[in-house]
Amino acid sequence: MTASKTLALTEKLIALSSVTPDDKGCQQHLIDLLTPLGFVCETIQSNDVTNLWARRGTASPVFVFAGHTDVVPTGPAEQWASAPFIPTQRDGKLYGRGAADMKTSIAAMVVACEEFIAARPDHSGSIAFLITSDEEGPATDGTVVVCEQLKARGVTIDYCLVGEPTSSAQLGDMIKNGRRGSLSGRLAVKGIQGHIAYPQLAKNPIHVAAQALADLVAERWDEGNEYYLPTSWQMSNIHAGTGANNVIPGAMVIDFNFRFSTASTAERLQQRVHAILDKHDFQYHIDWTLSGLPFLTPRGTLSDALSNAIFEETGVSTELSTTGGTSDGRFIAQICPQVIEFGPPNASIHKIDEHIELRHIDPLTNIYRRTLEHLLPA
Repeated sequence: MTASKTLALTEKLIALSSVTPDDKGCQQHLIDLLTPLGFVCETIQSNDVTNLWARRGTASPVFVFAGHTDVVPTGPAEQWASAPFIPTQRDGKLYGRGAADMKTSIAAMVVACEEFIAARPDHSGSIAFLITSDEEGPATDGTVVVCEQLKARGVTIDYCLVGEPTSSAQLGDMIKNGRRGSLSGRLAVKGIQGHIAYPQLAKNPIHVAAQALADLVAERWDEGNEYYLPTSWQMSNIHAGTGANNVIPGAMVIDFNFRFSTASTAERLQQRVHAILDKHDFQYHIDWTLSGLPFLTPRGTLSDALSNAIFEETGVSTELSTTGGTSDGRFIAQICPQVIEFGPPNASIHKIDEHIELRHIDPLTNIYRRTLEHLLPA
């Protein structure tokens, strides 16, 4: 019964081609389901992004299910074995864009709430949903906007479970209790263009910056901590020259990125980069972009409740991890002390023929419901 309800809802959501930022009515469908359960639902529009804040109850603690209705583009539709927005079951799997990331999670959350409220209508605390259509895009008008509004209203959140697909080899083997921050820079090095046969009349920016770049590569930025690997600095693009092989370039541009842990701050990393470059005495400029701060939820009430729910449902002992890219958890962590991400296996996300195994849908719903039972007793 649970699997069929969650599966049916997942299929309805997949059939709505909600490529970022177009929600395509997904959130209105959720509102239609949540309102009869006692949720007060509010649509928060920001530019062309649709966000949903829904809450049942006024007491503490406040438990939030968070996620996104938007999906990435399908890529060449003809390469899919079945149409990406026609949910299709075959070989024990449900295929469709968003099946793993993350429409099944949203469906499981809603059904878990239906079951939990039916069994415990007088549960303690409050349950809420924070849903956006901007997670896969720029993420400037989505969850961050809702969090800013909630903060301005004085709304507090105690626990947040984000439905990102975190499992690896099997359902429940990994949950994310934090994510690294992302700090990017574009380094422009100034030289003097000239004929390659007359280097004394030019200044090669590649040469003057080479040792500084080597120093940046060799730098040990931090040692990480119990939950994080050491901070990583990587160059992604280098461009210099006119295309001719007899011209010393007049400038070089390098794109780089830090994926940094809570052992470092963005400000300190910037200071250290400038200190290393300044030692080498050449002209440069850096444009910095901070796209996400790191967040960390140490072992505690939420992670224990979720880990216990996973073990009770699957027998799997879960692993806490901070690997992977950024997520909207970085925004929620600014107003919530405990943020954990958990969802289905992620091997097919963003790929052609994205899918979820049908056998995982019922347990995922049950894990979400069990987590509520642990945190919001009657």
